[in-house]
This record gives sequence, C-alpha cells and structure tokens, in this order.
Amino acid sequence: MAFFSKQNSSRVGSTQTIAYDASVGASNAFGPETYQLRLVTNSGCCFRIGDGAQTATVSDPYLPANTVEYVTVSPGQRIAALKAATNGLVTATAGTLWVTEMS
Repeated sequence: MAFFSKQNSSRVGSTQTIAYDASVGASNAFGPETYQLRLVTNSGCCFRIGDGAQTATVSDPYLPANTVEYVTVSPGQRIAALKAATNGLVTATAGTLWVTEMS
C-alpha cells in the first residue's frame, strides 16, 4: 500500500452556540472526553475558558470575526464570550460563537 500524507485532525463532537452582546454569553460544561475546542465567530469577541461559571471581559483573548481557532481545554470546563470593545481597529457588534468539542 502506498503512503500518502494526511492532514492533522480530531473527531468532531457536539457544537454549542453562544449568543453574545454587551452582556456575557456562556456555555454548558464540556463533555468528559473533550480536550480541544474549535471556535468560530461571526463578529469580533473576547472569550474566557475555565472551571465553573465564567465571565468574559474585554481584556480576555480576542477572536477576530470569521476566523477558526483551536484551543486546549479540560473536560468539564466552560467558555464565555463578550463582544469586543470598540476601538480604531474593531467595531463592536453582537454575534454568535460556535464552540465545537473535539477529541
């Protein structure tokens, strides 16, 4: 059998959507086999991941609109999102964050 190069990949799990605005949108706890997330948003947002209930702030990591980001997590953690602060480079708008669990 011939060898062929493959893309790195993970199994796709469940997807949660988080609607956010000036108030924080939060997720349910991640599953017991979830160690990676795939994040996609339709407007710039800031997000925070951790144990227990989370509250995102504008000083948390920024995720630009229409960008795919992979992050490492632990099972049972949660994510929260907040629209990005308006400044010279970003126009803050409400949006949706798609959070897909990967294993």
